[in-house]
Amino acid sequence: MASYKKRGYKPDNKAEREEKIESESTTAEVFSTLDEGASSTEQFLSKYQKPIFGVIIAIAVVILAFLGYQKFIQEPNEAEAANEMNQAQQYFNSAIESTGTQQDSLFTRSLQGGNGKFGFEDISSNYSGTKAGELANYYAGIAHLNIGNYQEAIDYLDKFNVDDEILTPLAKGSIGDAFLQLDQPEEALGYFEKAAKMRTNEFTTPKFLMKAAVTAISLKDGETAEKHLNRIKDEFPNSEEARNADVYLGQAEVL
Repeated sequence: MASYKKRGYKPDNKAEREEKIESESTTAEVFSTLDEGASSTEQFLSKYQKPIFGVIIAIAVVILAFLGYQKFIQEPNEAEAANEMNQAQQYFNSAIESTGTQQDSLFTRSLQGGNGKFGFEDISSNYSGTKAGELANYYAGIAHLNIGNYQEAIDYLDKFNVDDEILTPLAKGSIGDAFLQLDQPEEALGYFEKAAKMRTNEFTTPKFLMKAAVTAISLKDGETAEKHLNRIKDEFPNSEEARNADVYLGQAEVL
């Protein structure tokens, strides 16, 4: 059991004297170690202070450059690109509501621009890396698809890189539509399947599962068609595609 020792207490026996000497020695060693550590740190900093400060300055420059780029280049570009998009978007929306040659003309104007504003093609090339530039890739692809420029549609849709619940699978599936028009059903089937897997929702998933199934039937691949059609019936029973699934299942089963 430890005993309380008053301040100024002097050890009476040899054991206590040895204990005191050992304690003082240990304390001295601790402070000596701390002094040596501090000295080593000082020596290290003294030896490498230029490289260390160089790294710190480099990091600071990178951070400031990034912030400056965001503030003085990226943000103005975003605003300018969005402003350019307005006119092209109006042409595109009007084209969707029109028919025949007028529709083709409006889609073309959405691509090429008008009234002193860029079309989707110029927005894509001049504002790449902005949100508007990415959206321009999507709309340019859909516009080309509608006027029959299928390879151009594929090129623009393939560049579209936005994480969106609806537009992302629509872009991928529209590439499948373009390949179908180019009479390349095998490639089309692959893109329809990718589009169906990209997101799970009540709109795009059954839509592209059905397109994949119909394309598989055209390729005489009944097993693949049945797989996609049964998934529609099991997972999306309230979808429009589910109402037609049995008709196509009958076709797939006889292949």
